[in-house]
Amino acid sequence: MDTAHVLRHTFATRCIEGGMKPKTLQRILGHSNIGITMNLYVHITEDEKQREMDLVADALKVV
Repeated sequence: MDTAHVLRHTFATRCIEGGMKPKTLQRILGHSNIGITMNLYVHITEDEKQREMDLVADALKVV
């Protein structure tokens, strides 16, 4: 994978982490299908998984 393509993946991931709506990102990247954007370009980091689990724990009041 070339550097520019890696940058697109990183950009997509960071946009979603920052709260951008997936359809907006789809249009920015020029994908015709949201599945391409979300399944191929957006990656879930370990930090993101932990943040989501912390939200669930807080919601359930789990210590």
